[in-house]
Amino acid sequence: MKRIFDLRLKGLLYAVCCFILIAPGQAQTYRDSLLASRQAKLDHFAKDPTAPLKQTDIQYLHHYEPDSGYRVQATIELLLNELPFRMPTSDGTSKEYIRYAKARFSIDGEASELTIYRSTDLFVSPAYRNHLFLPFTDETNGGETYGGGRYIDLSVTDIHDGRIAIDFNTAYNPYCAYSGGYRCPVPPAENQLPIAIKAGEKNYTGPIRQRPQPSVPPKPLTEAERDLILAGDTAQLLRVIQDTVAAETRILRSLSNDIDPKDTLLPLLANRMYLAVTDSLHPGVGIAAPQVGINRNVIWVQRFDKPDEPLELYLNPKITWRSKLLRKGLEGCLSIPDTMGQVLRNYTIRLSYQDIAGTHHEEMIEGFTAVVFQHETDHLYGILFTDRLAEQEANAYHLINAEVQLYLEQRLRRQ
Repeated sequence: MKRIFDLRLKGLLYAVCCFILIAPGQAQTYRDSLLASRQAKLDHFAKDPTAPLKQTDIQYLHHYEPDSGYRVQATIELLLNELPFRMPTSDGTSKEYIRYAKARFSIDGEASELTIYRSTDLFVSPAYRNHLFLPFTDETNGGETYGGGRYIDLSVTDIHDGRIAIDFNTAYNPYCAYSGGYRCPVPPAENQLPIAIKAGEKNYTGPIRQRPQPSVPPKPLTEAERDLILAGDTAQLLRVIQDTVAAETRILRSLSNDIDPKDTLLPLLANRMYLAVTDSLHPGVGIAAPQVGINRNVIWVQRFDKPDEPLELYLNPKITWRSKLLRKGLEGCLSIPDTMGQVLRNYTIRLSYQDIAGTHHEEMIEGFTAVVFQHETDHLYGILFTDRLAEQEANAYHLINAEVQLYLEQRLRRQ
């Protein structure tokens, strides 16, 4: 017994000695690795002209000190047979994701759970086939950290024996924390942690800039796009595609690209779209190019806020600001037959766009005309009004004027 005790005691002392001698080195190695990773991001921002920050802004980036207490081992529950859903983004649009897994862990004795997501857009790229996305909010948001939440990147290959390592020290801000003009996913309510995560990137304290505009012109129309525009009798309308046809649904669900105002086929495309939206059998108040099978940023909108309520053409439109005040109104869609719904839309928007001559414009639009613009620009992001109906079912709204159906959205926190 005594000898066994001695051996155990020596083993304990050896373990303690090793911890004292080795652990600081391991901690230093981890710290160095984390700081090197952060520095690499700063170097990227400094060198990349398309980055959301200028070199002079880097001084306004801040991080918590590395803390190994925020490196957790989480158990993973894979979520099978999940249907894609649209995660709202900071610009009022949304991106498609699939709920991939539930991660359960403890921090400071507090049991927590987060959902891990997979982007359906990135999944088709071999480079991002294994990429997983973990957006979250916590009690530091709006104070020490960015109010819109933070992100952690993970990989399918990080999962071993039903567990995954989550390091909150690597949590980073979305580009929207630094600059306008980006589409940053808003962490879902199910990923709101009721604790403070004092790890990772802190709030950016520098000037908010606008996203750099691409200096290269849009890519020319593809051969398939040109063939479609020239198909049949070019003096007739282009057929409006329907969400009831699988191949056409893929077009309606795809992200559209900007169009060059100088493209020689643009006037023909615009005219055939105009004929489609003014068709006496199925007239509309707006139409987007994806609805005629062309994934380009071209829309017609009826301006109910102007004399004679003209239909006008808009190229490469972007909504750069949305009011918090919402209005509810009945909507339908030329591409979704026999379906109507009461949709909540921003009452006022700021729109940036080009005209047929390529001149840039920006204007504030409100009321029903703003609704039409939002409906049509949604098409350019693969969003249908039925997605908006599903989205608003998951949120809460405060009615402030029953007569004209004005609302304010109430952010929900998980109980």
